Amino acid sequence: MSRLPQPVRLLLLAGSLWALATAGASAAEPLRIGSKRFTESYILAEVLAQAARPHAPVEVKPGLGNTAIVYEALRAGSIDLYPEYTGTIAREILKSEEPLTLEAMRARLAPLGLGVDVPLGFNDGYALALRADTAQRLGLRRLSDLAGQPALRLGLSNEFIGRADGWPGLARRYGLPQQPQGLDHGLAYDAIAQGQVDVIDIYTTDAKIDHLGLRVLADDAGHFPRYDAVLLYRVDVPQRFPAAWAALKRLEGRIGEPAMIAMNARAELQGVAFDVIAREHLAGTAGAATAAAGGGFWARLWGPDLARLAAQHVGLVLTSVALAVALGVPLALAVAPHAAARTTVLGVTGLLQTVPALALLAVLISLLGRIGTAPALVALTLYALLPIMRNTCTGLAEVPVGLKQAATALGLTAGQRLRAVELPLALPVIVAGVRTATTIAVGTATIAAFIGAGGFGERIVTGLALNDRGLLLAGALPAAALALLCEAAFEALERGLKRRRTKEP
Repeated sequence: MSRLPQPVRLLLLAGSLWALATAGASAAEPLRIGSKRFTESYILAEVLAQAARPHAPVEVKPGLGNTAIVYEALRAGSIDLYPEYTGTIAREILKSEEPLTLEAMRARLAPLGLGVDVPLGFNDGYALALRADTAQRLGLRRLSDLAGQPALRLGLSNEFIGRADGWPGLARRYGLPQQPQGLDHGLAYDAIAQGQVDVIDIYTTDAKIDHLGLRVLADDAGHFPRYDAVLLYRVDVPQRFPAAWAALKRLEGRIGEPAMIAMNARAELQGVAFDVIAREHLAGTAGAATAAAGGGFWARLWGPDLARLAAQHVGLVLTSVALAVALGVPLALAVAPHAAARTTVLGVTGLLQTVPALALLAVLISLLGRIGTAPALVALTLYALLPIMRNTCTGLAEVPVGLKQAATALGLTAGQRLRAVELPLALPVIVAGVRTATTIAVGTATIAAFIGAGGFGERIVTGLALNDRGLLLAGALPAAALALLCEAAFEALERGLKRRRTKEP
């Protein structure tokens, strides 16, 4: 390590310091509350967090993804609880074909170390909806009416398309001939308003149903179960956090359907922050802080979360690139002299670049049994390997053969020749590879927010859920600025290396 070039050593040191700081950031174990990636789940997570926070340290992990990801995070202990729905627990988690009572769910969840409790007071079911003018023109009022309209364009969320209680079961029950296209739930309302799709899946407490004047089709065959909002939790939570759990229990029955629709509307139609909505609800002053709505693009860009997100994003980038350097440079040094090994290793690292980021994260979550920083760092490190290894091999190959022979003639061993001659001459090319890897990491690190690792992607993920272009930009612009700063830093470093080489005799 002591013989590595100084820029590489500094990068490794920075990444190590961030990793140590992250590992020791929290002395007291917090109550970790997760949420899925749609408006209502964000709001409920904030309500739960604010109710529990006076009694225990709380960490919110928002927007973790669909049911499968959040549930696996709960099973693995990455979160302690999250808001879920009885129909989802019965059909999607417990794979029951019949509705289950809370008692039956508790009995089936207990062997998994999980529990269900605290009915919050409202039902948020699945349904299909379409524009009122389309429904009127085609005479559509019930789901069974769709069977006679094969030309209708269905834009359904990817989770709904894949769920047992979603499209597969619905299509079988009603004999529906349509082939739906996958569409993010946050974008579906714009798509139907603009006439790009005819039918979308909705949650019955969505605020935009009435706002856009959509017609919800009646479930005349009773396919969908009730989706009463509850807490799904690890069974040791009441013992680990007794006061906080007692506070959460007091939320039972406190949120009716009108109240939940109103809270969703505050977020989606007025742009009020989730924490403000939760605070208003708990204080019984819902709607009083309309002035807090929106705040404008610049207020979002320079919001109070900017420093935290920047620290997380920079930390992910520095640590992943440092790990890639620590792994990639020695591996490249080992395979560079051997053509077959070099081709194989670079081919494998190149193949990793073709794996979609979200797919790689899903695989890593399964392998590591956890969400958050660890799988994000592994993914970012794997993506950063190729430019570092390729440039290391290229830089070594460009060292003149005559200089290598001269060093050997002077009695230098292979190791001495590498440290004294080859690595110094290859350093500019290696640094260029690290530069490329850093730029890739800055952009790719935005996906870390999908699994609770933070960074500027947190704003992007929330913006997608709300279809909020301002919030999307408030996450994308700082990431772009960070990439430009990294480029400027590496440009200055490369100029310094060139000046140093020209001064050498």
